[in-house]
Amino acid sequence: MGDRLAPFEAAKLTETRTDSSHREVRIENHHYHGPVNKVEYAENANFGNNYVTLNQGFSDGAHPAAENSQQFSFDQAVPGFIRLLRPILDASHTRDRKTSPPDSACFPGTRTDVIRRIVEWADSSLFWNSHILWLYGYVGCGKSAIALAIAIKFERRKRLVGSFFFFRNTGDRSKMIRFATTLAYQLTAAIPEAAPFIERAVTADPGLVQASLVAQLRRLVYEPFKAAAKRGRLLTTFFFKGPFLIVIDGLDECEDRQDVQAFIDDLLEFFEENPLVPLRFLITSRVEQHIEGRLKNNNQVRLENLTNHCLRDDIDTFMTTCFEEAKKRDLVIKAYIDTHGDWPTKEDKAKLVDHINGSFIFASALFKYIVGPTDDQLTPMDRLPHTLTMSPGLDTLYSTTLSRSQNFPHFSRVISTLALLFEPLPIAGIADLLNIEAFKVVQVLVDLQAIIHIPGTDDAPVTMCHTSLRDFLTTENRSGRFFTPPLFHIELIDCCYNFMKKRQSRTAAASYITGHLEEHFQALVPLYPQILAKSQHIPYFYDIISTIALLFEPLSISGISELLGIETSQVSLALTGLQPIIDSSDVDKDRPATIRRRYFRDFLTSKTKSGTFFASPSCHLKLFYCGFRLNIEYLVNNTPSSGAQYFQRYGQKHWDEFPDAAALESIVDESKQIPHLPNQILVDHLLSFNQLFFRLFGTSSDWEPGQFLSSLTRCIEFLALALECDPPPGRWLESTFQDLGFDGHLSDMRLHLRIHWEQATNLQRNVQRIETAVEAKSPDSLSQYSPEPNIDQYTRPSRWLGGWTPMDAYRFLEWMNRRIQAGMRPAGPGVTCDFDLEFEYIFRDFGHYFHRITLRKAAELVTK
Repeated sequence: MGDRLAPFEAAKLTETRTDSSHREVRIENHHYHGPVNKVEYAENANFGNNYVTLNQGFSDGAHPAAENSQQFSFDQAVPGFIRLLRPILDASHTRDRKTSPPDSACFPGTRTDVIRRIVEWADSSLFWNSHILWLYGYVGCGKSAIALAIAIKFERRKRLVGSFFFFRNTGDRSKMIRFATTLAYQLTAAIPEAAPFIERAVTADPGLVQASLVAQLRRLVYEPFKAAAKRGRLLTTFFFKGPFLIVIDGLDECEDRQDVQAFIDDLLEFFEENPLVPLRFLITSRVEQHIEGRLKNNNQVRLENLTNHCLRDDIDTFMTTCFEEAKKRDLVIKAYIDTHGDWPTKEDKAKLVDHINGSFIFASALFKYIVGPTDDQLTPMDRLPHTLTMSPGLDTLYSTTLSRSQNFPHFSRVISTLALLFEPLPIAGIADLLNIEAFKVVQVLVDLQAIIHIPGTDDAPVTMCHTSLRDFLTTENRSGRFFTPPLFHIELIDCCYNFMKKRQSRTAAASYITGHLEEHFQALVPLYPQILAKSQHIPYFYDIISTIALLFEPLSISGISELLGIETSQVSLALTGLQPIIDSSDVDKDRPATIRRRYFRDFLTSKTKSGTFFASPSCHLKLFYCGFRLNIEYLVNNTPSSGAQYFQRYGQKHWDEFPDAAALESIVDESKQIPHLPNQILVDHLLSFNQLFFRLFGTSSDWEPGQFLSSLTRCIEFLALALECDPPPGRWLESTFQDLGFDGHLSDMRLHLRIHWEQATNLQRNVQRIETAVEAKSPDSLSQYSPEPNIDQYTRPSRWLGGWTPMDAYRFLEWMNRRIQAGMRPAGPGVTCDFDLEFEYIFRDFGHYFHRITLRKAAELVTK
């Protein structure tokens, strides 16, 4: 009883619908779980009082409908709580398996023993059997087919609460995000008595549908079922027929591993707290650590290893029936038998059954490979001997089948796209995404129907027969030349952006991009080192990516080149290989180069993640220095640039981000690594002056008296050196510190300074140098100011230091110098004087404030 082949699926589907024909329901495609056009009033064990009218094409702002997805919309009369649940309609056993894999069904007369054991468990008393049965086994041994058979059987017995068939890369059906709400919706249909409890929970807390998985399962599934189970009809069913059942297939296919663990843990806890609740769970999956560690060795769980039930007789029955059907419809086989006798011979069939070794998916794929239509000019009789030489398992079969189409144009792109899509696309959608014609996609896929489901129309999704094909394609040591590298996500991202430029909406490709582009970006995160390594040899590559990562506002390629002092061609070259990560334009050099998603910035700014590509905080200092020199160039020569404009807005933020902005030596070291521009010496001196001035008098000032005096001397000296540089100071002398990239407030501090005559003389000499330079190069600046009175107080109308200019700073320093010189009398070698320096923030009437700075002589000491 394995994976059903196409001729038998239709018959089975007809049988299932015939079984439901007595219901007052009009169904065109599926039962209530699957995509249906309309469901009228129904009253039976599955529906009870009908709560919903379903239509294809459901969409809301957050979840746009895709042509390839089984979506729906509700009639206006449907209760609001049903609308809020937003169930997945193609997740149950009644889905169209062709468009919503896995496409697995038990073959008549097979798997009877394991199905009997599961049914006996499900029918048994809760007093001496577990609530959970875990059916596990290797790839292709028929877990999904058995889960389907059990779900159908218990639906007919009116004891199926719901079913959920996980499948990787199928959107929300490969996640837990709508698992609980889907089961809750199925619960309202299967057991109408539970609906009022679900409605009450959702109405009381509409945010419940966005709550944690455990909270949703408890309040929307477990507790409503528990409450409904106390009603008369359910008690009767339970006592006379047995507990109800929920079937969960392919739990290992769910990508949300932490939520899977939370689901299992809470399920075990619920049944431990409620041992008599008449509900059981059948869970099927491969053996994976996050599942096995919780289900194995637990007395609440019964284990069934499907490997122990893979009987040779079942495979033999399956293959015999399949070949008999092929003989009836294949004219080539008929003609061969007329000439050569029966085919395949008993000996060849026995060898084939032995070779299959109990794997139904292998059996199904081999049969399709043998008798399927292809263009390789081989007959089924030619292919049968070849299958006997294939290595057991699916890898050789996959390689052999794929090789049929490998020489067609676009083969690699089409197959890689199928392997990495997060939700199946129809042929038309794949063609739109890859920007090729639909018939080119069909050309690649038509000979691969042994392993890939090709729909009858361009609008139905193309799906893999089994997720093991995706595993094969994405594992290099298995697939070899057919390997789909993870970096193909880059090409898919490019395809998405190219398609978006066409502005075509209401297509499968457009809906896919809206729903899944972000996931392709997330898939790139582990690949960032590999992507960056391809470009790391390019000159200035590390400077460029660090700059883009740390900018507070995107700059264009030309802006980045101005800021770093390098050619625009060098920036363009570095960004060429990073287009999926950084959006930039070689044509429009003035368009901002932006990081497409924050993941890349997070990666570059985390040392543990990025390693050698780490954008160190010290890069903020380099950006500050680069911007500062561009700004000075603008103020001196009136040469505007986007880099200078950026610096005026964000220079201070870069300075604040550097962890040790007080380290002047770091500035000098950084400057040596940057290509030099004119006025380099001026830039260094002026930057040193600004930095020291703000350290001396800014908000964060914290000085020892001896350090303060020596730094004050250096500060005045740097301003003198800057003014002595060519060209004349021009506008920078009258520009505010904020425009020069520094901002802050005056400090509130008190210092007791002991000044030697020699130190005072040095201060006097440097102040005079400043005055001489200003008189020579900017006499107008000096003429606008009159000296501050020679008193011990200096006042400012505001404590905002960023509003000062270097000329304001000179006037203040000149006042300090005059106060010190006055206090040093009698002057002479060896004289030492004490001074008190105090900064005060004073409130004045009518809400006005001013800052008062006091510098007065404290005492005179005896000369040595």
